[in-house]
Amino acid sequence: MRSIVLAFLILLTETSLSFAQGHMGSPQEQRACRRDAQRFCRQQLADDSAVQQCLQQNRARLSKSCQKVFASRGM
Repeated sequence: MRSIVLAFLILLTETSLSFAQGHMGSPQEQRACRRDAQRFCRQQLADDSAVQQCLQQNRARLSKSCQKVFASRGM
């Protein structure tokens, strides 16, 4: 479970600069994509950047709430 939370913290970081500054998505944004990551990216959960890439590759299949997170982050 810890790796899932960590994956979403990385996922919801706007840019690498924001990541370096420690800006992370809100708990609501993390919850919005948690099920999608478990559904589509289970094998990548240990690799944060792979989860983000996987979710982006499955964007058309993501829940509306997770799609909104990506849109709000300009992704």
